[in-house]
Amino acid sequence: MNELSRRTLLGGAVAAAASALWSEPVLAQYVWEKPNWQAAEFDALARLPRRIKMVVHAFDINGGRFLRNVKNSLNGLSFGHGVPADQIQIVCALNGPANMLNYSDYVWDKYHIGEVTRTNDPETGKPAVRNIFYPSKAGSPPRYSSKDPNSKDSLYQDFTIQGLQARGVRFLSCHTSTEEQARGLAKQNGASADPEEIAKDMVAHTMPGVLVVPSVAAALAALQSDGQYGYMAA
Repeated sequence: MNELSRRTLLGGAVAAAASALWSEPVLAQYVWEKPNWQAAEFDALARLPRRIKMVVHAFDINGGRFLRNVKNSLNGLSFGHGVPADQIQIVCALNGPANMLNYSDYVWDKYHIGEVTRTNDPETGKPAVRNIFYPSKAGSPPRYSSKDPNSKDSLYQDFTIQGLQARGVRFLSCHTSTEEQARGLAKQNGASADPEEIAKDMVAHTMPGVLVVPSVAAALAALQSDGQYGYMAA
């Protein structure tokens, strides 16, 4: 078995077994080939039959402002244009610093992501040691006290990642960005840190429902060309 096939990306349901499969020394893997990720899942997403399909591309975190844009897009399409919810598909493609929003609290705490990205936790006023953009105040699964789309206590005003996922939004993580970010984190965490070990640790702690793609730049091209997705720069 070659190095690439040994490190085939695992789905969320078996991510807990990743440490066993990745126990051997690993080499830098900037480039994934098709067998190394869930290409079939991406292809199905690209070709999903929907009346409205849009990919939102975010590079900077910017306080998670792009998440509000996604929420507003969904509401505008559903209520302003009368498009049924099951005829809308929005994909958030994240690379650069925004790619960090695809990772769990474990990653944010262990690798000091709040300090690296200058993201403060509103509850503490200090650099975030958790992914503040993911959890919904409505719980898991989200339960909302209001069905009024104008109410902040409704699904329609929830712009957390968890809340948007509940409305069918898909999130993509850029593996190239993860590899590059792992090298920066290795320098910050000491010369003894292995960048590839950090990268595989991050991938193993991707948030539920996130699809890791080889390159968001390539995914954007495929979604627009093969899937006829509209494009929005966040």
